[in-house]
Amino acid sequence: MSVLFNGPDRGGYFGVYGGIHVPDILLEPLREISEAYIRISRSADFIAELRYIRRHFQGRPTPVSYCRRLSDALGGAQIYLKREDLNHSGAHKLNHCMGEVLLAKHMGKKRVIAETGAGQHGVALATAAAYFGLECEIHMGEVDVAKQAPNVARMKLLGAKVVPVSFGLRTLKEAVDSAFAEYLKDPVNTIYCIGSVVGPHPFPMLVRDFQEVVGIEAREQFLEMTGNLPEAVTACVGGGSNAMGIFRGFLKDESVQLYGAEPLGTGSKTGEHAATMSYGTPGIIHGFKCYLLQDEKGEPASVYSCASGLDYPGVGPEHCQLKDAGRVKYVAISDKEAIDAFFKLSRLEGIIPALESAHAVAHAMKLAKEMEQGAILVNLSGRGDKDLDYVIENYGLGE
Repeated sequence: MSVLFNGPDRGGYFGVYGGIHVPDILLEPLREISEAYIRISRSADFIAELRYIRRHFQGRPTPVSYCRRLSDALGGAQIYLKREDLNHSGAHKLNHCMGEVLLAKHMGKKRVIAETGAGQHGVALATAAAYFGLECEIHMGEVDVAKQAPNVARMKLLGAKVVPVSFGLRTLKEAVDSAFAEYLKDPVNTIYCIGSVVGPHPFPMLVRDFQEVVGIEAREQFLEMTGNLPEAVTACVGGGSNAMGIFRGFLKDESVQLYGAEPLGTGSKTGEHAATMSYGTPGIIHGFKCYLLQDEKGEPASVYSCASGLDYPGVGPEHCQLKDAGRVKYVAISDKEAIDAFFKLSRLEGIIPALESAHAVAHAMKLAKEMEQGAILVNLSGRGDKDLDYVIENYGLGE
C-alpha cells in the first residue's frame, strides 16, 4: 500500500506507467516546472496563499450531502455526494487550476495555456488567470465548442482566448495536441496547465496533489457526519483528476472499496466509447505511458462519450497502477445509464449534475441495489448547467 500511496518515482513512473516520453525540446521546460513545483509548493508563502484562496475565493471546504430521496427510491445502500459542483466555477477543476496558476506566478510566467473538453478546465483556468492577471489561451475541439457553448462564452467573458481545433476528431485529444504545439513556441514565458492527472511528469503528480484536498475533506466530513467510513467511494474517470483527488483520501482504508466509472458510450465497438480501463492496452500518448485505446496501427483510437470531459483515449498513470494492484475497480457506464442518473438526481434531489459526474452517480445507483445496506460516497465533480442545451436537444426534459 505504501508504494501505491507514495509514487511517482524519480523518473515520474507509477509502477510501469507514466514517465517522460517527449521530444528533447520539452525536457528542459518540464524539468523547470518539476523543480519549481517541488521547491515552491513547500514554501510557507505558497501554502498560506493557496489556503487563503481555497477558503475565501473557491468556497472550500465543499459540503457532503445525503441523498435521502434518491436512497429511498433505490431501496438499498445510502448515497452521499461530495459537492464539488459547489466549488467556485462549478467543478473540481479550480482546485488544480488555482494551484497551477499560483505556481506560474511564483515562476514569473506571463501566460498560461491549456486544453479543455467539457470546458470546465478551461473555465477554471480562465478564472484563475483572471484572478492573478495572467494571459490565458484555451484550445478546444470544434465538436466540444458546439456542445459546450455556455462554457465557451464563460471562458471568453473571463478574458481567455479560445482556439477551436479543427483537425482529427475535433475533440479532447486533438485539443491537447494543439495546445502542446502552441506551448512549444514559447515555453520561457508560458506554462502549460494540464487539465487532468495525465501527461508527462510532473503533471500527473502536480494535479493529483492539488486535487487531494477533495479526499482529505471528504473523509473528515463523512466521519463527522456518520461516525463511520463509507463502504464505497465512486467517481467518474476520463483522465481521472476528480477520481484521483477523492481516492487519495481513502487509499489507506482497506475497508473502503474504490470505484472508477468510465464511459461506455453507446457500445463496446471502437469509436462508440472511451472505456480505457475496460478495453485499453498499455501504450504511449501525450508524453506518458498508460492504458490506451488503440487502433490496429497502435495509434490512439477514436473515442466517444455523451460527456465531453470523458472522451479521452488514455487515462492517468496512477489510475493504471491502482487498477493493476486491484485497489480500484473500474466499471463502464453507458450513455443511457448516465442520462437516467442525470434526470433522477435532478428530480429527486434538486441537483443537476454534469454528465461526467452522472456516470459516477449511475454506478452508485447500481451499486446501492447490489449492496442493500451501507453507504456510498460519490464525488459529484461538477454541475450540469453546461450540459442543459445538449441534454434537452437530444433527450428532452426526461418527462
